[in-house]
Amino acid sequence: MAKKKVLVIVPFPMTEEQLGFRQEQHASLDFGPDIQFDYRPVRAAGGNLVSPYDWTIGDLVVLEAGLSAQEDGYDAVCIDTVSDSGVAALRTILDIPVIGPGRAMFLTAMLLGDKFGVLAMWDRWSGLYKKTIEELGIAHKFVGVHSIDATVDNRNLLSGKEEETFGLLEEGCWTLINERGADVICLGSTSMHQSHLYLRDKIPVPIINPGPVSYKLAEAVLGLGLAQSRQYYKPPIVRVDDRLRAMLDGAVEEQSKGQ
Repeated sequence: MAKKKVLVIVPFPMTEEQLGFRQEQHASLDFGPDIQFDYRPVRAAGGNLVSPYDWTIGDLVVLEAGLSAQEDGYDAVCIDTVSDSGVAALRTILDIPVIGPGRAMFLTAMLLGDKFGVLAMWDRWSGLYKKTIEELGIAHKFVGVHSIDATVDNRNLLSGKEEETFGLLEEGCWTLINERGADVICLGSTSMHQSHLYLRDKIPVPIINPGPVSYKLAEAVLGLGLAQSRQYYKPPIVRVDDRLRAMLDGAVEEQSKGQ
């Protein structure tokens, strides 16, 4: 059987060292030799994904990064952000499955318990969770967000900050359990993945790590021969891929001026 290839799109430009912090997510899982994960950062991006303005830019740059995924030989695409940026758009143009960790995580929480909460680094991320949860129609199972209001670094993640953040995240878990009634906790960002093992060993309820959930779901969907419904994700009538790439060419040029 031919090896399956999964493209993981990272929603920010990255150095190789920074990309390595993201790649640690799939390294924490047990995959056989028949599947590989390749990470591709977007070419340009806005700021942190905290408002509809940022979400729109996130959709655009992730879409551009994934335009060629199928012709590049990939069998599935995962998006490395709980915002699920670009997922819907890519599903309309790719026949291979496209998985977003936000929806994957929240729906997995529904399988593992009755009420779930989100543990976040930053309160400004709350709008993203609310948007997805409302779209899924599961707000009645959501107990809320607990944020530790810590510095967010989308490129270096929690590296070097473990001592100052892991304890705060543990306290946040207990707040969600004891004060909000959560029986499942979702990490609010793939950029928090380095805290997962620590929290899993300290907290008596399931702690869902969004990136790895999306990777395992991609593996399962590929094994089952499934992909998104073309009845729902209808392709565009006209595609303007060259214009989209040209827009990103200009964005990359402007981005380089600010470095």
